[in-house]
Amino acid sequence: MGFIKKMFDGNKREVKSLSKIADQVDGFKDVMAAKTDDELKNMTVMYQNELKEIEDYRAQQDYLDRILPEAFAVVREASMRVLKMFPHPVQIMGGTVLHRGDIAEMKTGEGKTLTATMPVYLNALTGRGVHVVTVNEYLSSTQSEEMAQLYNFLGLSVGLNLNSKTTAEKREAYAADITYSTNNELGFDYLRDNMVTYSEERVMRPLNFAIIDEVDSILIDEARTPLIISGQAEKSTGMYIQANVFVKMLKPDVDYNYDEKTKGIQLSESGIDKAEKMFKVDNLYDVKNVSLMHHINIALKAHRSMLKDVDYVVEDGEIVIVDQFTGRTMPGRRFSDGVHQAIEAKEGVEIQNESKTMASITFQNFFRMYNKLSGMTGTAKTEEEEFISIYNMVVTQIPTNKPIAREDNADLIFASEKGKLGAVVEEVIARHKAGQPVLLGTVAVETSEYISDLLKKRGIRHNVLNAKNHEREAEIVANAGQKGAVTIATNMAGRGTDIKLGEGVQEIGGLAVIGTERHESRRIDDQLRGRAGRQGDPGFSRFYLSLQDELMVRFGSERMQNMMTRLGMNDEAPIESKMVSRAVESAQKRVEGNNYDSRKRVLEYDDVLRKQREIIYKERNDILEQEDCSAQVHSMIQESVRRAVNAHFTGEDGRQDYETFINYIEDMYIPEGDLKEEEIARRDNDEIYNVVMDHIDAQYKRQEVQLGEQMHEFERMILLRTIDMKWTDHIDTMDQLRTGIHLRSYGQINPLREYQNEGLTMFEDMLDNIEDDVSKYVLKSIIDKGEQVEREQVAQGEAMVANDGKEKVKKQPKQAEPTIGRNEPCPCGSGKKYKNCHGRDEN
Repeated sequence: MGFIKKMFDGNKREVKSLSKIADQVDGFKDVMAAKTDDELKNMTVMYQNELKEIEDYRAQQDYLDRILPEAFAVVREASMRVLKMFPHPVQIMGGTVLHRGDIAEMKTGEGKTLTATMPVYLNALTGRGVHVVTVNEYLSSTQSEEMAQLYNFLGLSVGLNLNSKTTAEKREAYAADITYSTNNELGFDYLRDNMVTYSEERVMRPLNFAIIDEVDSILIDEARTPLIISGQAEKSTGMYIQANVFVKMLKPDVDYNYDEKTKGIQLSESGIDKAEKMFKVDNLYDVKNVSLMHHINIALKAHRSMLKDVDYVVEDGEIVIVDQFTGRTMPGRRFSDGVHQAIEAKEGVEIQNESKTMASITFQNFFRMYNKLSGMTGTAKTEEEEFISIYNMVVTQIPTNKPIAREDNADLIFASEKGKLGAVVEEVIARHKAGQPVLLGTVAVETSEYISDLLKKRGIRHNVLNAKNHEREAEIVANAGQKGAVTIATNMAGRGTDIKLGEGVQEIGGLAVIGTERHESRRIDDQLRGRAGRQGDPGFSRFYLSLQDELMVRFGSERMQNMMTRLGMNDEAPIESKMVSRAVESAQKRVEGNNYDSRKRVLEYDDVLRKQREIIYKERNDILEQEDCSAQVHSMIQESVRRAVNAHFTGEDGRQDYETFINYIEDMYIPEGDLKEEEIARRDNDEIYNVVMDHIDAQYKRQEVQLGEQMHEFERMILLRTIDMKWTDHIDTMDQLRTGIHLRSYGQINPLREYQNEGLTMFEDMLDNIEDDVSKYVLKSIIDKGEQVEREQVAQGEAMVANDGKEKVKKQPKQAEPTIGRNEPCPCGSGKKYKNCHGRDEN
């Protein structure tokens, strides 16, 4: 184990400690090798029986820590017998880090899938469930299929959770000891589980332990976008079309200004004049024109900063988002805040209705709910601060099994993009002729297609892997190491799939990785480099840059560009400059810092909703678990009445308006004519409350007599329906508040604090409204004699569809609406009370 000494000092102590554990595991090697298959399998039964005697979670973890060396040795031996693979000491070290709830940074090709088997087995023994989280369903399927042989041999069950599975199949997958799934599907299942009508419709168990493959991609790159389940909100699409027509008439730098660095767009004085003439308004910035201004701004954004084949592609008449980090398309996902509709107008495809947020959660807050969380990746150290502060996970760099033999060359810098790409093609051709396989990494889809055209003209056969061609992704990437292969791939395409070298490739230098541009994150560049040189194989990597690259335009200073020009730099004579490389790295660090701030801001705002979400979901779960919810209903009615009494009788001197109070009580809780003024006149608030509650109790008993055995079921459905309706309205309102809250900063007000304060007020109002509505529905609803409030009847309600295309909300019971109170405003809109308008017809 002498190679450990070569590791970095900051990591040295941790690695030394892990190597001792690896030695302990190795000490069981002969003992396990001597066991028969049945004896090896019986080890699982023995561990499980001992764990059954321990109920406390913490005590179970202590037990797992004690048996770790022996249990890891069991998996190691079983792996040799079933998979014909024997984990190396470095894989044992990585597995130990995962069991501790931290991040193991292991280079590409070091066998992360096999590393995970040891902590997965150890933690699955508790029976609480282990989730193995991957970046796409293909990897979930292949890994679960391959590793299920090992786990099944050891007596553990394996489930696979896919988007296409039915509710029953999902429940079965989650009930298994080990479940493979994607991060998106886990998050959506959690949200869906908190929208069901009956507890047995839930699919997930409590969140216990998760191991996240490519942890930086899931917890960092995707963390800026929360998961959202949405229903349709009916809104006119006409404004998007009008704004799109208007924006196409504008001239850049004349009618609007665009900032490359911030990607911000502002109408100029000329643009404002044109807008006011086009839309016939006196002042574009008048409060009543906020909606118009919003549509113009997002239309500008759609045209100027949202680029076709970079940010999105058009497939079958639909706008499909391209993931900026993986280069994959994300069907079913939509840009928020009307941007998606603005792009649909720009591209001339059908504009779909805007959606209303019904449930949402960030990946940060979802994964922080697990009892224990860990992850593995080839690149995480640059983001360690974020992993520690948000997830309390330390990054440990695990040494490679064999020394890295890859040759990493300095960047080549060109004056123009055309010159750069021409040089890239020449380099590819030269290496292709020598038989060396080449992997070309691009940032954008259009770059990959441009290079592909150049190679076609030169007669070079190649594969293109981008957002438009991801069906054969794993197959293309797996064959990228064959002799003479040329593969063009966007960013992280094929991440998680090994590139094995073909016959005779080692002798000619291994895989050559060529980057056509630096990504805004250093980790993505490192991931691309790491495709070559796996398991001690030879390899080559180099990045080609130009002064026209987006990163250089956004953050490369003009002074540096002027200096390059003075040096006589041109496309025929590229330079290798450490100064430019440092400038690029500095730019990347600034973008990473901006992105971290963005993710932190998303989390800070979601933390406000997190506390509210926990309260509502707990309330819902309590209702789902109980057959009889009458205690909750009584409590809500009492709170509602107490509020009504205090609101009408403030204790101030002067004549009390008993008539208004009686009208309110009759509209909300009891039949008309029940409550007489003499019963409450000249009494204090407590006495009035008691009188009203006596009448309400009598009305409640009448409802019980009318509904009989169905009363409990009726109350449950009223509670769930009201909570869901009010909660979805609340989070949609919070979403809208969040969109505009940043404008408060112009008034020297902290937007986050304002969001917290207003969010709390809105939440308390929502809870009051839930209590009022539940009281009114339970006491005033009139149920048809033939109507049955049974589970079969739940099919009457409309299902809501989420933005990932699945049915989300279980169906609601058909329920008679409460009658309109005589003192409520008439629904016809006249402004009169119902009894003085259309209510007369009933008299």
